[in-house]
Amino acid sequence: MNSKTKLKLKPIIDILMTFALLLLMSYELLGSTAHEVVGVAMFVLFVVHHALNINWAKHLAKGRQTPIRIFQNILVLLVLISFVGSVVSGVIVSRHLFAFLNIKSTYAANRIHMLSAYWGFIFMSLHLGLHFNMILLMIKKKKQLSPKVKTAFKIIFILIFVYGIYAFFKRNIASYLFLKNQFFLLGDNEHLLLYLFDYMSIMFFFATLSHFAFSILKSNTKSGS
Repeated sequence: MNSKTKLKLKPIIDILMTFALLLLMSYELLGSTAHEVVGVAMFVLFVVHHALNINWAKHLAKGRQTPIRIFQNILVLLVLISFVGSVVSGVIVSRHLFAFLNIKSTYAANRIHMLSAYWGFIFMSLHLGLHFNMILLMIKKKKQLSPKVKTAFKIIFILIFVYGIYAFFKRNIASYLFLKNQFFLLGDNEHLLLYLFDYMSIMFFFATLSHFAFSILKSNTKSGS
């Protein structure tokens, strides 16, 4: 596969992975069968994603380990650990696609799956923030935005960021991250689109935090060099 094809595929795969991740967090609304199907699709996308970025992986430990690279590498490692935890525990607790394996589901596997899923969501959201600069550059290249449009985008981003904080507490994410709540709790009139928007906002919140942390590390690295 040539480099041009890879460059075209990468953003498509990343977008599909992001959408799949949001769907995976909607377990109770999708149902267990759909959840497992999306999980398998996510696994395939994850493998393709890493295959497209194999050259980056080969140079992971080479060269000077700056704070920026260390930050990136730690995030990648955390994403990988949580993803492996989700996949392995997901196969164990599967009631449909992998039921033929006759693996007995355990309490520990269910807890590991929940921990891996929610921490993986946070780590992947933080990892997404590292690509914000690339996304912004792509938008600028497409069209020169007017000051009014730029202001409108800033206001929208701020509103989503603030709503992401609200949604984090509304959805009680911390209770799942630390297993204080071991069951998915949804309202009686829960809607999938609103649920997805809440998690998208939470994802945006953590991605923005990561972006700012990355920008600070980058500026400190430049000033210190």
